[in-house]
Amino acid sequence: MSAARPLLDERPRISDALGARALIEAVLEALGALSHLVGEETELIRAGRLPEALSREARKTELGGVYMRGVEQVKLNAVALARFVPDQVRRLKEAHLDFQLLIETNRIVLATARAVSEAVIRDLAADANKPARAAGYGPAVSVGAGAFARPNSGPLVVSRSL
Repeated sequence: MSAARPLLDERPRISDALGARALIEAVLEALGALSHLVGEETELIRAGRLPEALSREARKTELGGVYMRGVEQVKLNAVALARFVPDQVRRLKEAHLDFQLLIETNRIVLATARAVSEAVIRDLAADANKPARAAGYGPAVSVGAGAFARPNSGPLVVSRSL
């Protein structure tokens, strides 16, 4: 990651193959670190360890910024990069496509976690709001009186450890 630091401060114009390789390597290094972090986040969400997954958000934002600044520099120097290191440009494009697939997987996992959470909340709300009437022979039949008139009207427990 130390090679990515000069990219933050300046917008170099590539004039030789050595500079072109250095730029591509710095961008690939940032992309690799970001990919690793997104992969970890995806696995943590799959495992239901949401607080741990969310704790990586600041680092993910930082790495995303480094990567995007590197991509901007690649765009600024696209002609020189294509001339000096076309094989490295292909390598960067392939890495970016792999990253897009990883992001798509991450989005699917996040959408699934959200849908499951919404379903749990919806089911809890439906259970808490069930009518206070027992199955009987008429519309006026009810069970008990007071706070425990409904079978599910006891205390509601919610786990905050998820």
